[in-house]
Amino acid sequence: MPDPGSFSMAGWSAAAATSFGMVFLAEMGDKSQLVCMTLAARHRHRPVFGGAAAAFVVLNALAVTVGAGLAHWVPERALFVAVALLFAGFGIATLRAGDDDEEAVREQGGHGIFVTTFLMILLAEMGDKTQIAVAGLASTRPAFPVWTGSTAALLLTSALGVVAGRQLLRRIPLRRLRQMSGAFFLVLAALALSRAV
Repeated sequence: MPDPGSFSMAGWSAAAATSFGMVFLAEMGDKSQLVCMTLAARHRHRPVFGGAAAAFVVLNALAVTVGAGLAHWVPERALFVAVALLFAGFGIATLRAGDDDEEAVREQGGHGIFVTTFLMILLAEMGDKTQIAVAGLASTRPAFPVWTGSTAALLLTSALGVVAGRQLLRRIPLRRLRQMSGAFFLVLAALALSRAV
């Protein structure tokens, strides 16, 4: 790891900006943003964003401190099976949910959806190309600005996903939205399972 003292303020700013731009462009439309959008369409937006933010803080801290090491310590097959089970469980639960009215859906959330969002994103993004890229960048640039830039980018893409999800709730009937959400999570589960086998 390079000595942080050897970098000027301009070097720190450049590292943060590089990390931000790289991660922001890579994550626009990626699965983590789509997860935020889908969850925010059915649940209160604050716990969804909070869970995503907490997951990205942890993921980027792992990336800049131990690189992609954790992804090597946990067998890739086990990681993808865990992701598949999590997405499948949430997809089935979404499809089986009752016909609540829109106000009831808005009141769902709190600790449960925070934890759900946190776990879904943490498992789905562990060892992802973006995390590995952040780890690689942190090996040649100071860790803190790389962490700051990448985390800011992920928070912004998550916030955009949450805003888009809230807009969906206003435009699409709740029953149709629930069906789309459930199908989306089942597709993610199938993709994760296919990578496991």
